[in-house]
Amino acid sequence: NYTLYMGKDKYENEDLIKYGLPEDVWFHVDDLSSAHVYLRMKPDMTLDDIPEDVLLDCSSLVKANSIQGCKKASVYVVYTRWKNLKKTKDMVAGAVSYHRPQNVRRMSVEKNNSIVNQLNKTKKEDHPDLYQQQQDREREIIAEKKAHRRAEEKQRRLKEMQDKQRKEELSYDRVMTQENMTSNVEKKATADSTAAEEYEDDFF
Repeated sequence: NYTLYMGKDKYENEDLIKYGLPEDVWFHVDDLSSAHVYLRMKPDMTLDDIPEDVLLDCSSLVKANSIQGCKKASVYVVYTRWKNLKKTKDMVAGAVSYHRPQNVRRMSVEKNNSIVNQLNKTKKEDHPDLYQQQQDREREIIAEKKAHRRAEEKQRRLKEMQDKQRKEELSYDRVMTQENMTSNVEKKATADSTAAEEYEDDFF
């Protein structure tokens, strides 16, 4: 299941522009006035991961909530990630541009009353604290990044310890080669030989 947000006027659209989340995707009828619809994706999703039926739901919704677009048989809808929206002080309420226009996608959508009617059945008018939601999500992201860094640091230290251990084992193996090893038998034989030589020297 996915959550869709739609502002009912330009002022609510402003709040949605200002207080979006990194997971939000913005939909709007291309070159026409329309509602702003936001799809809240799951974390780590990309635009390519959005199911086709969800794209159709969002696109049909903005078309139906466009004064001019709803009268047309089909329109083009643009969508992009919330973080790609660019808002400057000289823009009127509800207006946006893009940081990277190349990251904006465009799709054609035809009138589909059945989809819109189905979405309207699940519609709930609410006024969530968008600012608080944004702050909470930012704290979650910071905590996730810290946990990720700690996990990476732990993995790095473990690898260093394993590399050091392997290095020590290789060094020990070189020392304990057959050439460098002397058995107790060899030591005894060497000692006996030396003693015999000393005895012979004393005898003569």
